[in-house]
This record gives sequence, structure tokens and C-alpha cells, in this order.
Amino acid sequence: MSNTCNNPYELGLDKNAANFIPLTPLTFIERAASVYPDKIATVHGPLRRTWAETYRRCRQLASALQQRGLGLDDTVAVMLPNLPEMFEVHFGVPMAGVVLNTLNVRLDAEMIAFMLQHGEAKLLLTDREFSGTIAKALKLLPADSRPVVIDVDDPQFAGGELLGEKDYEALLAEGDPDFAWEFPADEWQSICLNYTSGTTGNPKGVVYHHRGAYLDAVCNVMAWGMGLHPVYLWTLPMFHCNGWCFPWSIAAAVGVSVALRHVRADAIFDSIRENKVNHFCGAPTVMNMLSNAPAELRTGIDHVVKVFTGGAPPPAAILENLERMGFDITHAYGLTETYGPALSCAWHDEWDELPLEQRARLKSRQGVRYPMLDGLMVADPVTLQPAPKDGRTLGEIFMRGNLIMKGYLKNPKATVEAFEGGWFHSGDLAVWHPDGYVEIKDRSKDIVISGGENISTVEVEDVLYRHPAVMEAAVVARPDEKWGETPCAFITLKPEAPPVTGEEIIEFCRSQLARFKVPKTVVFGELPKTATGKVQKFVLRDKAKAL
Repeated sequence: MSNTCNNPYELGLDKNAANFIPLTPLTFIERAASVYPDKIATVHGPLRRTWAETYRRCRQLASALQQRGLGLDDTVAVMLPNLPEMFEVHFGVPMAGVVLNTLNVRLDAEMIAFMLQHGEAKLLLTDREFSGTIAKALKLLPADSRPVVIDVDDPQFAGGELLGEKDYEALLAEGDPDFAWEFPADEWQSICLNYTSGTTGNPKGVVYHHRGAYLDAVCNVMAWGMGLHPVYLWTLPMFHCNGWCFPWSIAAAVGVSVALRHVRADAIFDSIRENKVNHFCGAPTVMNMLSNAPAELRTGIDHVVKVFTGGAPPPAAILENLERMGFDITHAYGLTETYGPALSCAWHDEWDELPLEQRARLKSRQGVRYPMLDGLMVADPVTLQPAPKDGRTLGEIFMRGNLIMKGYLKNPKATVEAFEGGWFHSGDLAVWHPDGYVEIKDRSKDIVISGGENISTVEVEDVLYRHPAVMEAAVVARPDEKWGETPCAFITLKPEAPPVTGEEIIEFCRSQLARFKVPKTVVFGELPKTATGKVQKFVLRDKAKAL
């Protein structure tokens, strides 16, 4: 074998500033603003901003953050609904070299306080709607570690209170709209921090890099066939995996980002009609809500609307209803650790001729890997031996490539475990079909996915055990037509405990958990156990399904 220096394809052909630049999704907004400056970028009620205006505001934000001394290794947290400001921070914050941490607006104060402290947020952007939770969270932090608070004062929302030293517009006024932001020195540089509950204890901080965000954003456009100038409605929270990377996808496709503060059927249908929305993402709960909306809300839509959904597959009846309304649904799959979607159920034209039931079954599969996901397999979780593509043999979903997180913040043990054997371990159990499509059958970890939200059963069980009448508790997922899954609590009461009802248990949980984490069903009785005393959750799951 010849020495590298003698290889004519390497000699004098080095990387330099002219032929190699670190990948970053920030280039998408610069191009959109330079090529289509007058195209509408963001919509919020009567508000319209062009790509040129949006780009200037993002640069102002970046400049203001740098002037306040924020830069590499710093974190800016945001607790915002799907507003234009939430869209802007996905560009303005990393333009300053700062890591963006989008917070789940449905979490309680204790969890928000943990994330602010663990992520070491120097500045927090928040909205009046969440002022109660944020005020409590700030009080839980040591005084010397509380972030500077800036309010987004949305004129279209009434209520709440202002907590910050100034509002977002005043912060922007500190910055230069012509700020010359710089590319990351390395595309491996961190761009975002997202927390995922996992299965035990405190949530884990998933760290994204610029390269992965860039590639996943392009994959979204490709896999969904978004084309140029899509009109995208924000039914999916932008705090979820940075909106599945769609802020950057919309910039790449020079689309329109349509804000939606609250996900309601009337607001969605109104926006589809008024703004000619042709793309939106949503959990199966959103699909169910739209399918069952009153007929008068659904009238007047005369164009095709593409829908990306993830989680539990939509039932055939819902698919049929939505297809009749002109909705074209694509099923996707991913995790926080994979920047959101990393698989999609790529459609074949010949499947259009199949009966609805068969089409629904094909659409319910999680699908095949994204164009820029390098590796996917269903395999034995111990040996990593690929499972046969027979549609029957159960294995764990493994992935690898540039669409996988850097790792977990300040948690090297969990990072090593997640990447053991050179693959990312999803924890999801699936079968591999002969055509290479993946279909999830179960979860190796006892996560409940309700309305697109991951709920740790261990966290809920911990609260149940605090009730004075509870001796033992176990939580599993119960199938639910609206939410996909809801937590179902199986409880053994203490022999000496006074009578207690399921509603009392639920009310107790409501006082200590975010509302979406509270069990919707409570069943009293002995818990099935193995010979070694472990609770047999698979038995409980079967019981929950039979309820």
C-alpha cells in the first residue's frame, strides 16, 4: 500500500477556507434573507415579517447576547409557546455561539428549576402565560445561580405577569441588526440542549451539534417532499427536539412559519384556511382531535395538507377521515436523541391502489431511515446480531450516524451506555419487515407516551408511594383513543389504611405532578410478581389493555 503523501488524490489537495466550511443550519436563514428578502417568513395573527426582517432580528439578538458577555459554553433557556420569537431564538442564540435550551412548557416548577440549574442557563426568555411556574422555579434556585429573565410580552395574550428586567424587544434594541455572526469553528460545536425524562430520576440533557441539526433539517425537507415556500403551522411544540428541527427546515425551504399559541381544532382549521397552510406536524392526539372536530369547522379547505405524525399509529378510521379532508399523512419515528424524526414511512405510489385498511397498516409502520441517517437495524439488544426481516422476530432499534446526539450533558455513564457497541440504543422493540420497514411492537423501557409527551413511570410511582395509604404501586401505559397512551396506576393499599378512592389518588398526584403525567386510571389489588419479588409489568400492561 502506498504512503498517503504519495497518493495523487491527497497531494496538495488540503481542506481550506475556500473548499470546506463547517455545516450549520444558520446558513439557511442567511440564504433565505438574501435570495428572498421580501418573502413572508413568520406569521402571528395580523403580524407579518419578511425573511429580511427576521434575519435582522436574529442578528440583533445574537449581538445583544454577545454584548452581555455570553458566548461559547453558555446557555440561554427559553420557556415560550410557538411564537415568532421562539422561531427567532433558533437562529439568534446559536449565532452568538451560545447553546439554546428549549424548556417543556408543560413541566412543573421543580423540573424547570432542575433544568435551569443543570444546564447553567445564564439568561431565560419566558412568556407571561408561564409566569406562575417560572416564578416558583426561580425561587427554588440559589440566588447566585438564577438566570437573567427577559419577557416575551405577546400583545395577543392576556394574563400572567412580567418577571424580567425588560422585554424581548428591549433586549433586541441592545443589539446590532447588521451583526456579523461567525460560523462555528467546528461543526461538532453544540447548538442545542434538550431534556428528556428517560425512565428514572432526573431528566437527561441531550446535546445536539451544528452538523446534525443541519443534516436533519435537510432530511425533513427531502423525506416530506416540502418543496419551495411551504406554509408550515406550528401544531408541534418548538420545545420538542427544537420542533423536530423544523425551524431550520423552514428556513432551508424558504417557507412560512405560522405561529399557534394553543393547539385547538378551530384555530388549526382557521389557520389552514386563512394562511393556506399546507404542512404541519402533530402527535396522534392532534390527528384524533381534528378527525372528530365538528363538520362546520372543517369546511372551506380546498387544498392538500401534508401531515407528519409520530408516536402511536393513527387508527384506520382517523386516517380515512383525514384523507377525506385532504390531509396526506406520513408516519415518522425518532427520539430526542435523534434530533426528532430519523425514520419515516416512505410511501410507494403503487400503495395508493390498496384498500384503506391495508394502506393504514402500511402507514402505521415507523418506516425506513432518513436519507442522512447512516445506519439502522433491528437487532438483539445484547449481541447486536441483526434480526431476520420476517415481520415477527422482536429486536431493539439501533441507529448510528450524523443524526445522533453528541451525548448526555454531564452524564458520561449514560452516554457510554447509549452508544455501547458503536450503535445508539433506542430502547424501543420492533420487528423488521421483508421490505426493510421497521414497526415498533413494544418498549424495553417503561415509558408512557401520552399526547407525544414521554412520561417516566418511575417518577409517577415515586409520587404514588408518598400517599400515606399506598403500600405498593406500579404504573404502565393504557391504550387511549385520544392520547395514544395514558398512565394507569396499579396500587396495593396498606392493610391498616382507611378506605381511599381512585379519584382521591388522582387528586393527590395532581398536587405533585404536571397534569399530563397524572394517572387517568387507578386499579386496586395485589401486584403480580416474579419469584424474586419483581413486579411483572407485562401482566399489568395486559390488564390495562383489557380495561
